[in-house]
Amino acid sequence: MPYWFEPHTQSVEINGRTLTIETGRMAKQAAGAALVTYGETVVLVTAAHADPRPGIDFFPLTVDFVEKTSAAGKFPGGFFKREARLSDREILVCRFIDRSIRPLFAEGYNDETQVIATVLSADGENPPDVIGFLGASASR
Repeated sequence: MPYWFEPHTQSVEINGRTLTIETGRMAKQAAGAALVTYGETVVLVTAAHADPRPGIDFFPLTVDFVEKTSAAGKFPGGFFKREARLSDREILVCRFIDRSIRPLFAEGYNDETQVIATVLSADGENPPDVIGFLGASASR
């Protein structure tokens, strides 16, 4: 088994809470995955890539930040039973993550890359978007 599939955990205390980054334990089919925990907020960030398409001269990076209301313990009811599309806040977080991790890739890297940050649990005290930023850097 390659070394990058072995579970690794790093923890640091910030403002009296423990920030933990775990890699190699979840989402093993992805090229990289990080489970980031801060307080009671948990975000799973996965990164996957495919071979570049012929003739492509740009870096096709897709970033998604998914924050379902069920992560905060709320469930939609009434006319809208499901959460259909990303909210404006989620779209802004996707763009922030894209702009922050794009320079981390090597010049000339043209593989199709997808980064997905999924909020598994939100405590309402710690913002999951900041934890998603950190997880995106750790999962690539």
